[in-house]
Amino acid sequence: MRLLVIEDEVKVARFIERGLREEGFAVETAGDGESGLVKAQNGDFDLIILDVMLPVRDGFSVLRELRAAQAPARVLMLTARDGVQDRVHGLDLGADDYLVKPFAFAELLARVRALLRRGAGDEPALLHAADLQMDARARRVTRGGQLVTLSQKEFGVLEHLLRRAGSVVTRAELAEKVWEDLQGTPSNVIEVTVYHLREKIDRGFFPTLIQTVRGAGYLLQKP
Repeated sequence: MRLLVIEDEVKVARFIERGLREEGFAVETAGDGESGLVKAQNGDFDLIILDVMLPVRDGFSVLRELRAAQAPARVLMLTARDGVQDRVHGLDLGADDYLVKPFAFAELLARVRALLRRGAGDEPALLHAADLQMDARARRVTRGGQLVTLSQKEFGVLEHLLRRAGSVVTRAELAEKVWEDLQGTPSNVIEVTVYHLREKIDRGFFPTLIQTVRGAGYLLQKP
């Protein structure tokens, strides 16, 4: 899941970003309303955490533009003001939820998960290919009835391959969907992750599911 945090308070933004990354989300940030709007319009985000009081362009203005463009991302608004009118105004503009500062990260995380569940009605949580089974919500994978333990990135790669089963998935697509930023990571990190993933879900099983398409990317075959 890809999240965008639009928050001008650096400490708050880092606090949210760090916590969400530790929970396995891909996170980008923006420090003002204008740059946040540009990122939201040009990125494929599942959820946007949007502060109301922002420089350059406030959160209400950003939300109005997103909804006018029919952006599908869920929006969780943050505000330091606990007035009913502010909350009503944001909800009327198209916000999906509201959270008042200061807040506990546990509550933010619970609201994020609830919004993502609500927005995932068109994406099945139970995925399979042959005897490989994945419960995306429970983050549980089995092959031939045996539980398979995957790292965060391995799980992300496998989920994307399963959702695109039968189609070639490029390395660039995996980089965007699973890593979101490869700066500072080894150049072969995708190949290494796929290698370890194959060792866990294909070695000793039939049929072999993950194929390398030379010069293009990877293909998960769905018998």
